[in-house]
Amino acid sequence: MRLLITTYILGITFLGFSQQDSAFIRNVYNEALSHGKSYEDLRSLCKDIGARITGSAEAEMAVKWGEQKMKEYNFDKVYLQEIQVPHWERGTKEAGWIKLKNGELNKVSLLALGGSIGTNGILEGEVIEFSTLEQLRNLKSNKTTQGKIIFINQPMDEQQINTFKAYGGCWPVRGLGAIESSQLGAKAVLIRSLGLPLDEHPHTGGMYYVDSVEKIPAAALSTLDAEKLSVLLSKGDKVNFVLEMDCRDYPDATSYNVIGELTGAENPNNIITFGGHLDSWDTGEGAHDDGAGIVHSLEALRILKEMDYTPKNTLRVVFFMNEENGNRGGESYATLVKERTHEKHIAALESDRGGFAPRGFSCDGTDEQVAFLESMEHYFTAYDLHVFEKGYGGVDIGPLKKVVDGIPLFGFVPDSQRYFDFHHAPSDVFENVNKRELELGCAAIASFLYLLDQKL
Repeated sequence: MRLLITTYILGITFLGFSQQDSAFIRNVYNEALSHGKSYEDLRSLCKDIGARITGSAEAEMAVKWGEQKMKEYNFDKVYLQEIQVPHWERGTKEAGWIKLKNGELNKVSLLALGGSIGTNGILEGEVIEFSTLEQLRNLKSNKTTQGKIIFINQPMDEQQINTFKAYGGCWPVRGLGAIESSQLGAKAVLIRSLGLPLDEHPHTGGMYYVDSVEKIPAAALSTLDAEKLSVLLSKGDKVNFVLEMDCRDYPDATSYNVIGELTGAENPNNIITFGGHLDSWDTGEGAHDDGAGIVHSLEALRILKEMDYTPKNTLRVVFFMNEENGNRGGESYATLVKERTHEKHIAALESDRGGFAPRGFSCDGTDEQVAFLESMEHYFTAYDLHVFEKGYGGVDIGPLKKVVDGIPLFGFVPDSQRYFDFHHAPSDVFENVNKRELELGCAAIASFLYLLDQKL
C-alpha cells in the first residue's frame, strides 16, 4: 500500500511539473507570436548592416549591432571575445562567358567560390565536363584535361527528403573540386551550384587548397547556366569558357564573438551555450544563413528575460564570427571554454539551418542524451514539432566536443525543403524569410532552452 501511495504521489508531482512546463511554453509562444522582436531585428541586421563576410566593414558593424542589441535587451552580462579571422575579398564582380566554336559569346551568372584565387586578367580555355566528382577522380590520365577548364556538373540529389543530406553528398564538389582539377593539369574549375532549384542564382561557398597542389581559380555557375553549358557540350563541338575574377587574400583581421548571458541563480558556473553565426557570405544579405540563427538566439533569450524567468544555470548566447570560411569563432570560443576551468559546460545548441518552420531538434551525443532529447517531444506536440533524434549539432559548437568531455550538442531543425533555394546565393535576403515561421522558431528554441535548464 505504501508503495502504491508513493507511486501515486510521484505521479501527481510529475503531472504538476509537466503542466507547469507546458503552461510556461504556451506563454513563450504567446510572447514570440504577439510581441516578438525577431522579424524587425532580422530586418535591421539585413538592411542596416547587410552581408557580413569576415574582415569586412559590414562584419565589424555587425559586431557593434549585436553588442548593442544584447545591451538593449538588458542581459545580465554582455561582452566581446577578440579573435583573428581570415580576410578574403571577391573584388571586382566576376564575369564569365560561354564561347562557341564560331566565336559567339553567351554571358552566364557565376560567383567565385569563397577563398578562390583570381584569374589575373581574362582567362580562357576549352571546357571538359564531368558528371560527378567521382568520375573526375577516376580519370587515369591527364591527357584530356591538361590546360583545360574542368566543369563538374554534379546536381544535388533531388530524391533526398532531407535536403541537408543532398547537400552533404555534393559538398566535396565545391570544397575539393579545385584540388582534384589542378592535379589533372586544369587551369580553372567550374562547378554546378549547390542548389536544388533550376534558376539563375549562383551559389558561392567555401573551398580548399593544399600547399602541395597548384592553386587554380574556382567558380560556381547558376544551375540554369550549368544546364545550358552541358547541353552545348553534349553536341560534341568544342566549347570554350572565358572567365575573369579579381579575388584577393589579405592578412588576418581582428574581429569578435559577441556574448551575452542570463546568470544562473542556483548553478551560475554551469553553462548552457547557444547561438548562431554572425558572419555571412558577401552575396545577398545572409538572411537565412545565418541571420535567422542570430535572431532565433537573441529572441529566445529576450523572451525568457521578458517573462522574468530566472534560470537555474547560466544561459549564454554567442554570436559566432567566421563560420563560413574558417570557423575561427567556434574554435576560439572552445579555447575560451577550456581556459575557464571554474565553469562546467553542460550543453550547447546551435541554429544554422534557416528561418523556416520548426520541425524539432537533433542531438550529437550518447544514447542516453538522445533519449533525454526524445523525452521532450511531448511538450512540442501541439506546436507541430516531431523531429527529436540523433543527429548534428552545428559547426560553431562542434569544437566544444574537443574540450568538454561528454557534452551534448543540439541542433535546431527547421523544415529543410527551401533552404537550398537561398543558401550562399544572392537571393538570401530578408524578403525571403517568413515572419511567422521565424517567430515559431524563436519560440521553439526559447522553450527548448527552458527545458534544458530545468531538466539537465
